[in-house]
Amino acid sequence: MKFKILICITAITLFAALAVRVRLAAQEQNQDLPRYTVTDLGTLGGTYSLAGGLSNSGWVEGYSTLPSGNTHAVLWWNGVIINLGTLGGPNSDAGYRPSNSGDAGGGSENGVVDVYAENFCGYGTDYICLPFFWSNSLHMMIPLPTLGGNNGWAAGLNNRDMAVGVAENTTRDPTCTAPQVFSYPPVVWDRGRVHELPMPPGDTSGFAYAINDEGQATGVTSNCSFSTPGHGLLWQNGRWINLGSLGGTFTEGVDINNLGQVAGASYLSDNAPYHYHAFLWQRGRMTDLGTLPGDYGSSGDGVNNQGQVVGGSWPNQSPWPEGVVIESAVIWQNGVITDLNTLIPPNSPLYLIEACGTINDQGQIAGIALQTSTGQMHAFLLTPTKERWALSERPRVVLPDSVRKQLQQRRRFRGPIGSGVMRLK
Repeated sequence: MKFKILICITAITLFAALAVRVRLAAQEQNQDLPRYTVTDLGTLGGTYSLAGGLSNSGWVEGYSTLPSGNTHAVLWWNGVIINLGTLGGPNSDAGYRPSNSGDAGGGSENGVVDVYAENFCGYGTDYICLPFFWSNSLHMMIPLPTLGGNNGWAAGLNNRDMAVGVAENTTRDPTCTAPQVFSYPPVVWDRGRVHELPMPPGDTSGFAYAINDEGQATGVTSNCSFSTPGHGLLWQNGRWINLGSLGGTFTEGVDINNLGQVAGASYLSDNAPYHYHAFLWQRGRMTDLGTLPGDYGSSGDGVNNQGQVVGGSWPNQSPWPEGVVIESAVIWQNGVITDLNTLIPPNSPLYLIEACGTINDQGQIAGIALQTSTGQMHAFLLTPTKERWALSERPRVVLPDSVRKQLQQRRRFRGPIGSGVMRLK
């Protein structure tokens, strides 16, 4: 799926190593934050996995590579990985909030070649990419309808099993950039039926990422190539509300809690590549959550019903493809940002790259991390603990060339044209 525009910019450096800076000021302000135990969620036998969604009941949703190199959508329950399979093609993936009962959404190749070769799932196979609903009770992947086009992708679910995402229609859109041909509006699926979500005038495509139990949803819309301003939206009662911006021309809402608070990211006024900040939107007001001290940009990936926001923060401007960045998984609580790597045991075998798997009401956090002993990228789950230890500097991080190449290959999702922004989820 090629649309995750700002989130999970799993980042690396062009140099062999980069010291992780000490954030003493933030640490002093956050002695009341919990410490976390770390669970490496593992893979399906491959070298890569990512956690992109987390329910209040503890289900973790994401995807993993197999020994063959193909990718499958997965769920984790109590640390056990469950292969969701595919709809007949070689690849599938998922990466947003599942329901409390373990139902999930995503996209899967079906093994049928798309005559338009749009490569909608992003794996370079040219197979049709179908949105799917995973029924945990039936243990079955069920295809969801599109708006008449070949392709689509399902994202987050609520606990009424409503899903949001994107579905292609049959309108040839002159604003598309090859290989895309048709518009792909944001949609909601309710009881298996697809409904197109409204968009601002002039917008033809977009993506709905998350939906809460009240039926409010959030996402982003623009033209087909995202070459015009990207509008971060809240959908409710059949209408859209523009979330505004932090000064730039591109905003997206990424997660929404049951109070209607939205977490996401917005470009700043210079619209420079990677120069966007995480935000928390509530009651018509967008608050800039900032970055770790001295950092360049940040993204808000998830928000729980306590208003805690998680995501990532990175240190330098680095347009794609000339350069890349390394980032730290972070949490914002009461307006204060903290590097999550300072809140886990100092001997942890994982370096936490980004909390792209959101945060639940129990305070658990999921995302993607570097397994320092092997150089592999694995999904992680943090669980609050009553234990306490001193906040400390993180060790130096070395990212082998093989890891950099793998991350670059996984950057399938396209952002605004010319933005240099690509994400992994």
